[in-house]
Amino acid sequence: MNIFVIMKRTFDTEEKIAVTNGKIAEDGAEFIINPYDEYAVEEAIVLRDQHGGEVTVVTVGSEDSEKELRTALAMGADKAVLINIEDDVENGDQFTTSTILAKFFEDKEYDIILGGNVAIDGGSGQVGPRLAELLNISYVTTITKLDVNGSTVTIERDVEGDSEVIETTLPVLVTAQQGLNEPRYPSLPGIMKAKKKPLEELELDDLDLEEEDVEAKTKTIEIYLPPKKEAGRILEGDLSNQVVELVKLLHTEAKVV
Repeated sequence: MNIFVIMKRTFDTEEKIAVTNGKIAEDGAEFIINPYDEYAVEEAIVLRDQHGGEVTVVTVGSEDSEKELRTALAMGADKAVLINIEDDVENGDQFTTSTILAKFFEDKEYDIILGGNVAIDGGSGQVGPRLAELLNISYVTTITKLDVNGSTVTIERDVEGDSEVIETTLPVLVTAQQGLNEPRYPSLPGIMKAKKKPLEELELDDLDLEEEDVEAKTKTIEIYLPPKKEAGRILEGDLSNQVVELVKLLHTEAKVV
């Protein structure tokens, strides 16, 4: 079984985000595998162990993404591919990423492509579905259970607080939700083996793509942090006066009434 995982490098969930000159400051920041993509990597490894084959992790980004790819290899993936667009694409978006990935998969044989439901930085959840549409294959999002029996795939997914069971056939693309599994930590032997596993680096030229082919379709107008939360206020006096004061504050300061 040929299993691929599309993966993204994101800020550490504990990282304090800073905005400098209208851009998110990355200097000195810690990065990790997007947490939802970790579920995808884990599920891919489980599927390989059950059905045979190999797991290839793929990311679109810069050379800095090699660290996260090595982490996925240490978890148990067999191969990694870095599509380095650092020198070719200044401002990409979901169209950019999905177009590049679709070109990469054009000559590949694949049974299952897994990815995270969303990336914790952008949160759009678009890349997976866009890629599946470009490849003209079935896709199911926010999955919490996956069973493969021959060419038949039975999937359970989250649906607004409930669950839905879907049956489809290979090839398929799925995006992982929390609850699908518990991602493993890389072991020391895994980390040592990861250093010798193949990590291929490609650029747009290798995919016969030009910069204008992947030019972003959206434009970021402004990046800013949410306003700081102010300290709460304790109203004093008898209950009737507190109610009057509360209604006044809701009207003049909170502006919700």
